[in-house]
Order: sequence, then structure tokens, then C-alpha cells
Amino acid sequence: MIVFKYLLYIMLMVFMISCKKPYNPPAITAPGSYLVVEGVINAGSDSTVIKLSKTVNLSGAVTTNPVLQASVTVESDQNISFPLTEAYKGNYVSAGLNLDNTRKYRVSIKTSDGKTYLSDFEPVINTPPIDSLNFKVQNSSIQVYVSTHDPGNNIKYYRWDYQEAWQFHAQYQSQYITNGTAIVPRTAAQSIYYCYGRDSSSTILIGSSAKLMKDVIYQNPLTQIASTSEKLELEYGMQVNQYALTGAAYNFWVNLKKNTEQLGSIFDAQPSQINGNIRCVTNPSEPVIGYISISTVGHKTVFISNAQLPQSWKPAYPYTSELDSALYCHYRDCQNDVVDFLIPLGSTEIPVSAITKGPGTIGYLASTQYCTDCTIRGIKTPPAFWK
Repeated sequence: MIVFKYLLYIMLMVFMISCKKPYNPPAITAPGSYLVVEGVINAGSDSTVIKLSKTVNLSGAVTTNPVLQASVTVESDQNISFPLTEAYKGNYVSAGLNLDNTRKYRVSIKTSDGKTYLSDFEPVINTPPIDSLNFKVQNSSIQVYVSTHDPGNNIKYYRWDYQEAWQFHAQYQSQYITNGTAIVPRTAAQSIYYCYGRDSSSTILIGSSAKLMKDVIYQNPLTQIASTSEKLELEYGMQVNQYALTGAAYNFWVNLKKNTEQLGSIFDAQPSQINGNIRCVTNPSEPVIGYISISTVGHKTVFISNAQLPQSWKPAYPYTSELDSALYCHYRDCQNDVVDFLIPLGSTEIPVSAITKGPGTIGYLASTQYCTDCTIRGIKTPPAFWK
């Protein structure tokens, strides 16, 4: 009887699983493609970059859809225009505009399909400088944070983004290279031991002092980095951009953050409509995603050396690495491993160091490209903000 009940339970579970049907809500297959506008009109001497793209279906194979060959212009409330140039794949750029902070400005967009989009006229906001950009050790990670304040008590709302870079090295340092006919020492220009990794912020970073007596943002968290991350192997650098916001712009970013980062459980906020300040003049019923703010931009950079961190912290390499010996005359069968495996161009094995016996070289220690070539995960040139 117990066995029968057990078999009945198994059959019921199989039946329930087999009867499940995938649910694809209309939202993920909807044909609509709406304009997405990203960027800030930089009122100072730094460049202004406006990025245009179209939304893509969640169920589709395309993940990016830049808007090309559009006409993008910054306009003042006195009909003065500042054209932007398409620099690369939907990114429209202008050199420093140095705008009059007593006027209001907007963005005008005309796409190649004949549609016109306008943002609302917005005032220029002078962003206070960043007071400090620093980090603190928390258990098995570091927390990078930013602090700022406005002595005039006028700003209240802030947003940040950042670019980060880190210097790291391959697990093994290759001292030799093949030229197709022999193994020769590497030159400094051929070194593949030290590289730089790069990334940028991928979450919405905002802060408000509206509920405080003074306009002070203290140690607002930006990112957390695990002690085992390769980012902390040698040196880590971050350049932060700070933007002052109006209350309406801040609410836009709050709602966008709720809808994109804070959904998934019954305790999270419910999805809500995201209202930006950009509209389609040609078709007023067409949704447009984005909010154009106008401000100066504050910058600050921090560098974190491995010497500033606990000595016990070690990076976890993303690959399992080991050294193999490649001999001119292998001791088992006298096969020439160097000629067979290391000298041919395009070999998957890279010589690391020489194996000597007496005055001569009898072979090399070698490993895979993943363990010896840092350019697989990074580049040899540091970013512009690197010290």
C-alpha cells in the first residue's frame, strides 16, 4: 500500500510537470519600438553626449538597437542652437557648450524616419564638487562611496555614474615567444603579463538630502568589490561623475530604478509608469523613454592599491592553470615537444620559462593562452583617467 501511494505521488508529479505551458506575455513579444534617450546636457566645458536607441523585444535576438543618422540639437529658450555630431553608433556628441546658466535649454531630435522629438526646457543646475571618493573594508569586500554637499542648501538631488579600471596580471609571465621557426625572448612590447580591465556602472546611483536639515550626502555607496575579485589584484581606479538634479528628474530616476532593479519579490515595489520629459511631436501618443537634465558635472577619481588591503586577500583566477614541460627530447620517447607544440604559429601552448641542463636549454615550461596572456581579459593601455 505504501509503495502504491509512493508510485501514485510520482505519477502525479510527472503529470503536473508535463502539463505546464510556457507563458509568454504580450509585453515581451510586442512589436512596438520606442525611442530611448540617454544623456545630460553638460552646461560647462566638458563634452555633451546624447545616446539614442530603440527598445527591443525581450524575446528577440537583438539586444541593442542604436538610432543612426539622426539630427540632434541643443536649443535655448532664445532660439540659439548647438548641433551635435554622430560620433559612433547612435552617440551624438558636442564639445563643451559653456551655456548661460540664466537660460533654459532642451534637446531637439529628428530621426531618419521623419519623426521629431523635443524635451522640455530645463534650467541649468550648477553641480557642487564631490567632497570625497573613498572606500572602506567590510568583512570580505570593499565598499566604495561618495560624499558631497551644497553650502547653499539648494540642490537636494543627485545622480552618479562611473568608469572603473583595474590593473591585473596573467597567472604566469611568459618570457619567450615563437617566431614560427624558433623560440626567442620576448621584447617589452611583446609582454602579455600586465593588462587593464575596464567597466562602467550598470545600476542607477541616486541620492537625496531632501529630508535632511542640510544638503549633505555622506558616504553614499557606489559599488562593492569582493576580496577575491581580480579588480583588487594590483591596483583599482574609479572615476565618478556627479550630476545635480531637479526634483522631477530625481523622481524619474527613482521610478526607473524601481522598475528595472527592484522587482521580483512580493515585498518589492509594483511596476509603475515612467514619465520622462521627452515627447514625440509628430505622434504625441507615442511613448518616449528618457529624461534630459542640464547641469555642470563634478568629477573625482580614487585609486586603491593592493597594499592598502588585508594581506590575506587573494584573487581567484578565472581559469585552472598549470605548467607543462615541453622538451626537445622527451625522456619517454625522445619526441621533440618544442617543435611539435610550441614553435608553430597559433599554438595553444605558450612558452613561459626555459628548462636548462648545464649550459644548454633542453626545453621550456609552458601553459595555455588563458593562463599566460592577459589580453584575453583586458588591454595593455590604461584608461585616460589613470594616473
